[in-house]
Amino acid sequence: MDLLNTLVDKGLRRELPTREEALAVLATSDDELLDVVAAAGKVRRKWFGRRVKLNYLVNLKSGLCPEDCSYCSQRLGSKAEILKYTWLKPEDASKAAAAGIAGGAKRVCLVASGRGPTDRDVDRVSKTIEAIKEGNEGVEVCACLGLLSDGQADRLRAAGADAYNHNLNTSEATYGDITTTHTYADRVETVRQAHAAGMSACSGLIAGMGESDADLVDVVFSLRELDPDSVPVNFLIPFEGTPLGKEWNLTPQRCLRILAMVRFVCPDVEVRLAGGREVHLRTMQPLALQIANSIFLGDYLTSEGQEGKADLAMIADAGFEVEGAGTTTLPEHRADAVAAGCGSHAASGCGSHAGGGCGPCGGGGAAAEEPAEAAVPAAAGAGEARTDLVAVRRRGAGTDLPPNA
Repeated sequence: MDLLNTLVDKGLRRELPTREEALAVLATSDDELLDVVAAAGKVRRKWFGRRVKLNYLVNLKSGLCPEDCSYCSQRLGSKAEILKYTWLKPEDASKAAAAGIAGGAKRVCLVASGRGPTDRDVDRVSKTIEAIKEGNEGVEVCACLGLLSDGQADRLRAAGADAYNHNLNTSEATYGDITTTHTYADRVETVRQAHAAGMSACSGLIAGMGESDADLVDVVFSLRELDPDSVPVNFLIPFEGTPLGKEWNLTPQRCLRILAMVRFVCPDVEVRLAGGREVHLRTMQPLALQIANSIFLGDYLTSEGQEGKADLAMIADAGFEVEGAGTTTLPEHRADAVAAGCGSHAASGCGSHAGGGCGPCGGGGAAAEEPAEAAVPAAAGAGEARTDLVAVRRRGAGTDLPPNA
């Protein structure tokens, strides 16, 4: 296809595709899908080889959030049966992080529900960062605490935070339909504060919330303009008890097209296969690794993910290798900018949860015993979302599982 040849050429040159080209990727047929994946894979291998970076979520504070993000099980008024607890102590969070690091995780993502941290919260997280770094030399730490106030990004950076996550989630035009307690502009400003403090910015999206192709392209183009170093691509986990609990709009094929579009628009950034991959990609997850160069290992914030051993086997079986702590993830031209801590990126680069969130209902921790399952609708027809194959599994629901066990 001329379209794919053009997109590969542009990706290898870090050149922005047109909106029409990005939309055309989402409109390709199933007959063209493997060609789309192969084309995106050429761009991925140019900048990241066959390496896969592992990330591990630690849920520092779960539930009871005052924000009303429609996709989130921790939102204000949520009836989802999830684990709820206040701040983990630094030593407990460090122990939880150690489980992911032992499995090969290179980055630990510290997530807390809420609109944003107080100065006391920043002190807590700073002590947690120090505890993790003290026992794990070379491990990256990313904070995800919601909207930042003046000076908080600098304090986190001084404590040793390497990155800050705050997802845009959806397009500016539709943001008000998803969340009303804060604005799209609030999220953009927090990403900019992270950049200005010298942290590597991490910002992504959630697909499957009923958005149009144009909305998906809009948010990815906005991400490219913000220029984060990593872009998590989340697929909505429809939690019962939330406004979007019945939104089953994704097929594995559509997920792959979305990932490919993100890769073409943001060719040289860490594209992370994030929340919901198990639910929506299912047996096609290995194919997604041809496009994405990063995944979360283990569970998410309030839902179970794939078993960590299965993730590692999937990576090896697909012919990829886990990225070691001594390897720089980003291409040289991006890594140099991050190392300089200049707080700004070239416009040609690219490339939440209530208050932020690394992924919808995401978070580290071992799988719960006998997890409760959401109700499963009837099977769909060919080419439609299949909710009968994988049910949403709530992390720890109905068990005595401690936080991040």
